[in-house]
Amino acid sequence: MTADRADTVLILGATSDIARAIARRYAAAGRPLILAARDPARLAPDVSDLEIRHGGRVTAVAFDVLDTAGHGAFLDGLPGLPATVVCVVGLMGEQSESERDASQAALVLRTNLEGPASILGEVANRMQARGSGTIIGISSVAGDRGRASNYVYGAAKAGFTALLSGMRNRLARHGVHVITVKPGFVRTRMTAGRDLPGALTAEPDEVARAVLAAEEKRRDIVYVRPVWRLVMAVIRGLPEPVFKRTSL
Repeated sequence: MTADRADTVLILGATSDIARAIARRYAAAGRPLILAARDPARLAPDVSDLEIRHGGRVTAVAFDVLDTAGHGAFLDGLPGLPATVVCVVGLMGEQSESERDASQAALVLRTNLEGPASILGEVANRMQARGSGTIIGISSVAGDRGRASNYVYGAAKAGFTALLSGMRNRLARHGVHVITVKPGFVRTRMTAGRDLPGALTAEPDEVARAVLAAEEKRRDIVYVRPVWRLVMAVIRGLPEPVFKRTSL
């Protein structure tokens, strides 16, 4: 790894709709980008479009969140330690499949928690040594309380939220800021075909704007649509005998 880049943004899981929206917002703000995904060739149109529209530096690199043994080498291979790392890695899976197939459940858990914990742990150590940086994790309201409809995914996101909270507490005294973003429902390819409530459903660009605002204002925990804070407070507050009778 060569000299650190004072303003570069690394986006992990860069092929998702949310990640692409975040990349567009950061590029428009003049920030150089490193887009990381398992198949960086899929990002070629994004790289070209962002460079033409905004004239900034955009690079696509290969990254596998499940290759935890290679995460240190991945960071070593970058042109420098980025100023900001945004983790948009995620796999919702199907709850019914996770219930039937332990390997599917393990994939959801590894993709949403084990892999992100590994790469962000490496990032945290390096940013702490440098004394500066921002880590942004896209978590989920699904982690606020386990629900029958998605508790494997929710368990992974609950762990990810706890991980980010602990990192924030640890790194605050070392000049590194950690932000947790909880989008709620988002209209993406991953949720296509689902009947989503309009008042609770954000667009990818709405998430992207919230991410940039959170970094600029150094927020800690962000519900993209504030109504989710109230909704989840109500769900968390339900007594277990009542909660067990719901179909959430």
